[in-house]
Amino acid sequence: MQSTGQKIVSELNSINLKVGQAALCWLGQHSFALKLGKTIVYIDPYLSPSSHRLFAPPVPAEELTNADIITGSHDHTDHIDRKVWPTLAAKSPNAVFVLPKTVKDSVQKETGIPENRLKGMNDGETIKIKDVTISAIPAAHEFLDYDEKTGLYPHLGFIFEGNGVTLYHSGDCCIYEGIQAKLRKWKIDIAMLPINGRDAERYARNCIGNMTYQEAADLAGTIKPSLTIPAHYDMFKGNSVDPQLFIDYMKVKYPTLKTMLMEHGKVIIYN
Repeated sequence: MQSTGQKIVSELNSINLKVGQAALCWLGQHSFALKLGKTIVYIDPYLSPSSHRLFAPPVPAEELTNADIITGSHDHTDHIDRKVWPTLAAKSPNAVFVLPKTVKDSVQKETGIPENRLKGMNDGETIKIKDVTISAIPAAHEFLDYDEKTGLYPHLGFIFEGNGVTLYHSGDCCIYEGIQAKLRKWKIDIAMLPINGRDAERYARNCIGNMTYQEAADLAGTIKPSLTIPAHYDMFKGNSVDPQLFIDYMKVKYPTLKTMLMEHGKVIIYN
């Protein structure tokens, strides 16, 4: 009998997408599996077992065997899961890892993943892997933390384009001056935004924050994606928010924009 993880991998492998479709599976927190055309992307997969998690990874690292691309938007464990990246590299031997240039060298040294499988990115850069194009923009978590000497940003958001679909995964991000203008360069079909917010109590214990659900809704209201998916509210006690608040706020303030609460481990088809 197949495990839940094997079923998810098998389902993603078997789906045949028409142009304009994407397959998407939420793995919790800000982790998603994405299929565009025949290319499978795991966005910020956080798969390490931990007593702090509120639920187990839907796909254990050793069962993730079908990745073409694996991204890590910034160097926090729930986004670049260094402990499991070597396992992911071994189980998906053709996968390319996309991450900020600021951490490429340290990740390579710690994980042992060959340098030619690590693609460092920075603001304004675009790469193509198989039939998916990935563009990077800065993310503010809670600050941009731009390094004037190197010109590099440590926190990124990614735009994925393929099979006639464009997705925006913000990474961990707060609103900053200019983000709306950057995003207007694309006609975004799906936006995946964090809604857990931030406050002094969390910041004091080094729990760095994100957009509030109202800010995420207003960003969606500005860039007008065809579908907005809230995330990053479900994994850790004390760093959460009721996602229904986001859904209700969107319905009242931006009633023409579609939203969706995803279920862990359930594959959906976007048309």
